[in-house]
Amino acid sequence: MIHKLSVDAFLDKAQDLPVIDVRSPGEYDHAHIPGAISIPLFDNEERALVGTKYKNAGKDAAVLLGLSLVGPKLADFVKQSKKLNPATKEVLVHCWRGGMRSGSFAWLLDTAGLTASTLIGGYKAYRNAVLAAFSEPRNLIILGGKTGSGKTDILKELARQGELVIDLEGLAHHKGSTYGAIGQLPQPATEQFENQLFTKWRQLDQFPESSSRRVWLEDESRSIGSCFIPMPLWQQMRVAPVAFIDLPKEIRIQRLVAEYAGIDPATLFTATERIRKRLGGKVTKDALDALARQDYATVADLTLDYYDKAYLHGLSLRDADRIHSIDIKEDNPPETARQLIEWANASSLGSPVNANY
Repeated sequence: MIHKLSVDAFLDKAQDLPVIDVRSPGEYDHAHIPGAISIPLFDNEERALVGTKYKNAGKDAAVLLGLSLVGPKLADFVKQSKKLNPATKEVLVHCWRGGMRSGSFAWLLDTAGLTASTLIGGYKAYRNAVLAAFSEPRNLIILGGKTGSGKTDILKELARQGELVIDLEGLAHHKGSTYGAIGQLPQPATEQFENQLFTKWRQLDQFPESSSRRVWLEDESRSIGSCFIPMPLWQQMRVAPVAFIDLPKEIRIQRLVAEYAGIDPATLFTATERIRKRLGGKVTKDALDALARQDYATVADLTLDYYDKAYLHGLSLRDADRIHSIDIKEDNPPETARQLIEWANASSLGSPVNANY
């Protein structure tokens, strides 16, 4: 028997069951439910053919064409699906709108002895849920600080010490600056970034009194590389309290040197050239000359002048009463995280949690 599930019920079951995405490879590659496995009913060309047939000759003709294309693949669909969950033979299936593709696929699996549930409204309904979720109010705390302050490492330590954390840069595979893509995986499309973020966002509800639990995010521009933070979340971030880590410049330079000194100089040259207009001709020349000498400290010093000004300008656009400067004298993420938790508790900024997230 085929069960039809709401988005919430589907995602709850997806924590334990495999999800089969029967959309075309192109649809899947653009964006998909995190963790879903692609078993396309039609490949990209076949999907286009069926769509054209539907437009020109109507539904019945399109269905007949679809059956002729899918027929030889039926046995393989069953074999692939059985391998995903041989223990209970239960799977979840979705397509774009929750219509013919997922229904037909689920019927096939049901006929072959598997238990298949489909997503009401398909991936389209899932996306509507994704976009709506970021309007739900959360008790956010923004971790601020100039470039080189080690904010990502501090976030990791906050998580280790029991705080709720969402690592936006980790999800976007980018550190936010012109050098931010170096050493990272290729960035996802914004839609896939939103899907991954939604998975983390939804996990927050696993905790009791989730609306009062504080959640730490790093201070970001709306764009992280080519990925964009959903506007409702961005608006929440802009009015949330900011814990501004004020780490001395010389210590930040040391951190940046340690992080980038082993990078291919040609990659750093290219990244520096990208901000020539912002740095100015002379500063860019001095930075490139320093790179040629492998004087990474000078490069960091010169580029930090620009990044510090840009960051402080963005910070100045916030409500000054919501910015809390915290002096940090050494690059010690575990200790900084401890101080931040102490500060948040003393400021009554939401409830802590006692489990890692």
